[in-house]
Amino acid sequence: MGACDEAIGCDPGTGQSCPPRREFKARGSFVERCDGCRLPVLNCLCPYRVSATSDVRVWLLTHPFEHHKPTNTGRLIADVLPQSEIFTWYRTAPDERLLQQLTDRRYVPFVVFPDDQPDYQHRVVDERAVASAKQDDFIPVFILIDGTWRQARRIFRKSPYLDGLPVLPLHTERLTRYRLRKPASASHLCTAEVAAELLRKTGDVAAAGILDDYFDAFNDSYAASRIYHKLEKPTPAMQRLLERRAFGSQMARVFSPE
Repeated sequence: MGACDEAIGCDPGTGQSCPPRREFKARGSFVERCDGCRLPVLNCLCPYRVSATSDVRVWLLTHPFEHHKPTNTGRLIADVLPQSEIFTWYRTAPDERLLQQLTDRRYVPFVVFPDDQPDYQHRVVDERAVASAKQDDFIPVFILIDGTWRQARRIFRKSPYLDGLPVLPLHTERLTRYRLRKPASASHLCTAEVAAELLRKTGDVAAAGILDDYFDAFNDSYAASRIYHKLEKPTPAMQRLLERRAFGSQMARVFSPE
């Protein structure tokens, strides 16, 4: 983490200095939270955290306010896929790390965004472009804009460094299972759900399953904590995650050097 001037402030996602902004206070800021998962300690999520591998990378372009929201699901992706990157969006101060990553020829980045406007139709691709990048030995990258729909559209329109990138829309019949914020439509998936569905559609089925289960565990844990209810036993999704953790520990012991 880099040092930063107190007058400027630190980026909550990276620790780097950032432009000044008014303080954001999320609902429930008084609740005692786990330092690891940020959920209320009543139903800590840490016992269910499982890492997965994937043929793609996920880069989150996150609105500054999302870092302060305990209901944010973008961080669940980084928990499950450790190679994920989190960049904070500032309109007048693009993240230099992101700009450098975009020039790395190992990657083929795709901006995940709806194809509902005519002015960027020439940039729209589908999952076949992701498969083609894999076949050519490149690393596909899903750039997920993490914020409200209004924030996401502003980020998409006000970020010139995204203008030349292909746009990958997500077409799915899946409806959201997210219970912690009310979406404008049941077809509006939260960030973690979008990532899981994209992973599944592009062939990373195992990683998609783990992320889906981790999201469900988060959803159930947080919803229960809101009404001060302690979950007495693991849900089915939690049980599957516990089994994966146990299996991973067994495999680590088998392959560890004596």
